[in-house]
Formats: sequence, C-alpha cells, structure tokens
Amino acid sequence: MRVLLVGAGGVGTAITRIAARRSFFDHMIVTDYDLSRAEAAVAALGEEQARFTALRVDASDRAAVTALITEQRCDILVNATDPRFVMPLFEAALAAGVDYLDMAMSLSSPHPERPYEECGVKLGDGQFERAAAWEEAGRLALVGVGVEPGLSDVFARYAADELFDTIEEIGVRDGANLTVDGYDFAPSFSIWTTIEECLNPPVVWEKDRGWFTTAPFSEPEVFDFPEGIGPVECVNVEHEEVLLIPRWVESRRVTFKYGLGDEFIDTLKTLHKLGLDRTDKVSVPGGDVSPRDVVAACLPDPASLGDRMHGKTCAGTWVKGTKGGAPREVYLYHVVDNQWSMREYGSQAVVWQTAINPVIALELVANGVWSGAGVLGAEALDPRPFLDLLGAYGSPWGLREQ
Repeated sequence: MRVLLVGAGGVGTAITRIAARRSFFDHMIVTDYDLSRAEAAVAALGEEQARFTALRVDASDRAAVTALITEQRCDILVNATDPRFVMPLFEAALAAGVDYLDMAMSLSSPHPERPYEECGVKLGDGQFERAAAWEEAGRLALVGVGVEPGLSDVFARYAADELFDTIEEIGVRDGANLTVDGYDFAPSFSIWTTIEECLNPPVVWEKDRGWFTTAPFSEPEVFDFPEGIGPVECVNVEHEEVLLIPRWVESRRVTFKYGLGDEFIDTLKTLHKLGLDRTDKVSVPGGDVSPRDVVAACLPDPASLGDRMHGKTCAGTWVKGTKGGAPREVYLYHVVDNQWSMREYGSQAVVWQTAINPVIALELVANGVWSGAGVLGAEALDPRPFLDLLGAYGSPWGLREQ
C-alpha cells in the first residue's frame, strides 16, 4: 500500500510516528501546504524515514492533489487537514480512482430560519450525496475515522453487536483533566475546528423524530470519567457521531456531549459576540483576513504544547439498553496519559489519540479485513478487529459497567 497523507500538523505528524512502527504499508508520501512541516515530520522518524517522502501540495487544489496521487502511484488518500478541505480532497481521491479516509466530515450550515430546532446542511451531507458515485467506482471512502468520530463509532457498533439486545441511547462523552503550564487559554486541539463544532447548533437524533438541533452548550450533565479524571460537566456539541451512528446502529437516541468547562465556554461565547469566529474575510490595513484565522494565529500550536501539558484525556461511548431482558448501562472508553504519549511518541495526548485510529483503519484496509465500496463510517464495519489492534498497538480500551 502506498499512502498519500495530506496535512503534517499535529495529527498528521502523529500519524507518521505511529505508522512508522508498523509494516503494513510500503510508502507514505507526507504533504502539507508548508513543505517545511512535512519535511520536519519525516526527518523526525530517524531510521524509518526511508519509507516516507515529504512533498508540498495545496489541499484546496483538487486538480493538483489528483495529479499527485497519480504521479506517486498512491492507493489511498488520508486527510489530516481541517474540515475546510474535506470536499476537494474527497473529490480528488474519487477522480484519481483511489480509496479515501478522513477524521472529520464535510461542513454543516445552520437552518436559515430555525437554527436551534431544525437541521440545515448536516455534517457529512456533501459526502453522502456522492455515495453512489463512490459505489459505482468500486472505491471506499471511510469517513470520520479519528477518535471522535471514529473509535467512538466502533464502540457503538461493538456494543450493539455484543453487549446489548436493545439500545435506548448511545451517548458519546468526552472529558479530560489536562492542564497547560504558562497559558491562561491554550486549546489542546485545532481552535479552528473547535470553534466550528462548539458554536454551531448541536445535532441530536431520535428514532421517532430524526435529526434535530438544540442551542449550543445545551443539556449540561456531569459525567464521571474513569482512570482518575473524575466528574466533568459535559454539554451538547455538534459532532459527526450523531450523523453517522444512526445510519448503521439501531438506537432510540444518539447524542454527543463534550466536557468543555465554564471558562472555555465563556471564551467561545465572547469570540462569537465579537465576530471573531467568522470565517469570511474582513478588510484591515494591509489586506483581508479571516477573523477565525487570526484567532488561530494568536494561540499556540496545539501540537507544540506537549511538554507543558499534564493529565489525561478520555474519549468514549456510553450506552444504555437491555441485555437478556435486564437493564444494562456501560461506558466503553479509551484514555491517553499525556506523559505516556510524549515519552513514547513525542506527541501530546489529544492529537496522538486522534491519530492512532486512522492508522489502525489503514492497516485493516491494507490487510483486507475492512473492505467495501461507497461512503462508510467505522460503525458500518466489524468492530472486533479494530479493538484488537488498538490493544496490539499498546493502547488498550476499557469497559465500565455503569
């Protein structure tokens, strides 16, 4: 397998470090708009860098990406960029006749009149509208295969297959106790993506109602996270799992809640009030800029925070239903300690936890364990091989009876 990796930021760099320890692929072409980032990712691999090549590509240039896929004889494109570039990369892979994998799906837009009641364009709609074309081409587009979405969706399918007879609710719950020395405000993941998902109307799915929206940060609840993280208040946030899981897993309700904290929520609300979450460009002396890009430029690169970061991050899926006629409630989860991920891989916990999952998915595809045609989420495929590999990679998952 020859892999084209687009994006050499925190997650992309972590992907190279994890993949370098596995033998399932022949070569990985690591690309970025900033060639120096791709070169740095490859140079850090030491003796393993012979299986990696650094090149420059503009992720927004579909034609250039398509040409690069052909030129480098790649079998699959892995998208490690932010969601703005999903559609050009998704279409480039289809045009080149190769498979595709991403960790976040095509962007949503709120309902123009009832944003907090009805869905407008949903996350992933742009990709699912092209499902027939992928099926006709006989190619596989694996969408939303990071940690959340991704591993959380694998957990949902595993619960449905092996742990429950009927499911009342599947609720993805994400929380952490991470701190960063020397910063009053330092997001552990892309602030561009964080603003997008946290300020958009959250989506909820109910069997009798379908998909609908609520207000940002609605329905707060305190969730007790495992392995010493403890109770964290979680709120509704827009996320792909709610758009993916109901397509393949039977449940009466699906939600996503994120442990953000009051300070983080207040900061996001302030950015919104000031219009600093906008992506359209505004005129300033010297040129036109996107306010959200300015915010991102003023904050530290999340990938650079590992040495200052302490604590653990937890991603997981809470499931409530019945088994053998009796009520059951479980939390399937994956915890990463930042000190461990920095020591073992030189990557901070949040980006490393995101990156391990597409590498596992790549290995399953390379070995023919996961296969298919069309636009599929992780919950459309067999979960057990994925979870087995997670343990084999040295980062096991857990299950807690609630």
